[in-house]
Amino acid sequence: MRFKIALFLLVFLSSCKNDTILDDDADYEAILNLPDTPFNYNDIDFPDTFTDYVFTFDNTPQDNPITNSGATLGRVLFYDVNLSKNNTISCASCHLQERGFADTGAKSIGFEGGHTFRNSIGFANAGFYKPERYFWDQRAATLEEQVLMPIEDEVEMGMTLTELTQKLSELDYYKPLFKNAFGDESITNERISKAMAQFVRSIYSFNTKYDRGIEQTGSIFEDFPNFTPQENLGKDIFNGKLTPGAIATCVTCHLPNHEPLHPELPLPDNLNQVIFSGGEPDNIGLDDTINVPDNGWGAFLGVETLYGHFKTPSLRNIELTAPYMHDGRFATLEEVVEHYSTGVKAHPYLSAHMKDSQGNPRHLNLTEEEKAALVAFLKTLTDYELINDEKYSNPFVE
Repeated sequence: MRFKIALFLLVFLSSCKNDTILDDDADYEAILNLPDTPFNYNDIDFPDTFTDYVFTFDNTPQDNPITNSGATLGRVLFYDVNLSKNNTISCASCHLQERGFADTGAKSIGFEGGHTFRNSIGFANAGFYKPERYFWDQRAATLEEQVLMPIEDEVEMGMTLTELTQKLSELDYYKPLFKNAFGDESITNERISKAMAQFVRSIYSFNTKYDRGIEQTGSIFEDFPNFTPQENLGKDIFNGKLTPGAIATCVTCHLPNHEPLHPELPLPDNLNQVIFSGGEPDNIGLDDTINVPDNGWGAFLGVETLYGHFKTPSLRNIELTAPYMHDGRFATLEEVVEHYSTGVKAHPYLSAHMKDSQGNPRHLNLTEEEKAALVAFLKTLTDYELINDEKYSNPFVE
């Protein structure tokens, strides 16, 4: 509680200190379309479903709370093509707001036309990813580390951090932005990292059809009044209500720290029903061999028994983030559902909850009606307010 109070005071004082954005004498209106007063990024009116327990998932570090001026700077950095070697690629080139901050292709295109190694992960509520580690293979220990790594990647953006700070120091519009965010005009890698991490963490999603339903019932196990019968059926498949006591239902991985599925019992207070991103990486049986180009988390750690394990990303806005999986192998949600229904393969290191009692790949064996219902439920997680919110959009005039 003392930490939360101190964090609140720090954010409050930082916000009060900086009332305007580009308040120096120079006129940058021809470059940036920013409001006179920063957008609100840090004083968010979360719904009651974002409980105190859900906030234990918050990975915001003590030395980098979200401030309005910091996130504003992060927004400009996120959309600035000057962060790439040849001024052609920004972070937003591979993370499109209208696509839930994912990309349209299986692999993204880098600054010289090369393709990235993996599919771009869409992000919302990245600040609520409890394991904290980022990328499909979780090689970045924090979001602050993650935001710099694509800039340095030789395929993605091709810059060194030394080149980055020098280049940004020569762009005058950054001087007031850094001053407002950090107190002076000094541009450092640490400040770039912190500002971009603040912006990404500020991308909250809680305005979906699902959120309206969970607010009304307080329980994912009850029919939502605002859902169609098909959507409620899909929700029951997702949460395992149709198969109580079974494992490998969707809720097992996509609502981390969820209690065992006993919908007939009162729900405990410490229940997460809103985040929809996973805990530890999983092997979901995409392949039946380790002889593949990408072995994910296990390859990063050098641990063979973890080969084929990848981060479980958030399902929020999943309707918009196709194609799916680390390599973009599935073009549609229907293909994803079919994988879990009949396509899980006998990988030698398949996650335990993906196996049946005999050790074979577990298949949900859904009917056509059930598969369509599950897809319909997943589409209730689309946040149309988020993908149209100006404060997350491109601030550059051209």
